[in-house]
Amino acid sequence: MSLALESPDGRVLVTELGAGRRRLAVELASGDEAERMICETRYPVELIRQVLTVRGLAWLCDELARDEDRAYVERYLRYGMFGYVEEERFAGKRLLDFGCGAGASTMILCRMLPATEIVGVELLEDHVEVAKARAHFYGAESIRFLVSPDPEHLPPDIGSFDFVSFSAVFEHLLPSERPVVMAKIWSVLRPGGVLFVNQTPHRWFPHEYHTTGLPLVNYLPRSLALQAARRLSKRIRRGESWEELLRKGIRGATETEVLNAIRSASDATPILLSPSAMKLREKVDLWYASSMAGKRPMRAKRLARLAFKAISHATGHDFTPSLELAIFKARAGSGRHPSRPARPASGDGSL
Repeated sequence: MSLALESPDGRVLVTELGAGRRRLAVELASGDEAERMICETRYPVELIRQVLTVRGLAWLCDELARDEDRAYVERYLRYGMFGYVEEERFAGKRLLDFGCGAGASTMILCRMLPATEIVGVELLEDHVEVAKARAHFYGAESIRFLVSPDPEHLPPDIGSFDFVSFSAVFEHLLPSERPVVMAKIWSVLRPGGVLFVNQTPHRWFPHEYHTTGLPLVNYLPRSLALQAARRLSKRIRRGESWEELLRKGIRGATETEVLNAIRSASDATPILLSPSAMKLREKVDLWYASSMAGKRPMRAKRLARLAFKAISHATGHDFTPSLELAIFKARAGSGRHPSRPARPASGDGSL
């Protein structure tokens, strides 16, 4: 039995497979190819409809996969957190999932950390409604989802947290927003807590894979980068502005920029940690482990790891395609955290 869910940009055919599973076939009216055209899900039809409404047809399967495909977002969260802090240290603590979107990352965190109190915060109310519906579907009623009153403020009376997850968010903030948002997040992180910033593209990585898919565009000045994106990238519309591209994440970020945004907002000392768990000791190894989780060894990835290590050791600066950071909030007068801090990052992160 199949059901068609209509959308302004096409439709999706939902076919019952039995055992609580459904196959989705996306049909875009424009004829363009969606990120994922066919996928399977355990979500009920009404929840599929909600996700479709807020995320759109082209990103429907991708949004479902963020939660249900353990080889997708979960591997980055798992290595990006447990590579720095042992899993057992999260028990009984509070964690803020900032910029939780429609709740996919929050559902993953809930499964990973069943003994941790988790609060998801998002600016868009319709996304929060989907997140709540997801939690209800999983029976995760203890998770709280809150709507931020505006881009520069957190919900009132949110409390303080031992950990903050800041996943795939920093790169989408405009330059003027980054210090403001970091100030708010840092203010609710308790001394001795850890802020995780991950899945953010590296500002100076030669291949700008996140937004345009173009090589070397990261090294071009703004005007040339905009022209190249408009003319050469199939992902970018001809009329898109530079601010729209920044919002999409074209410039990514650097470790230095993230740390400077924190320092400009607080007297508390941010300490960049090095991986010390899961048998990891370097960020390059963390990148390799997360990118290859559940996959067969690939010669190209092994060679890339060796190249990234060589660059990192030669320059004294960590070099990976994306930032996977853990930032410790030192207690006043306590000195360094026992974990070995990472080397300082390169680049000023200018946009």
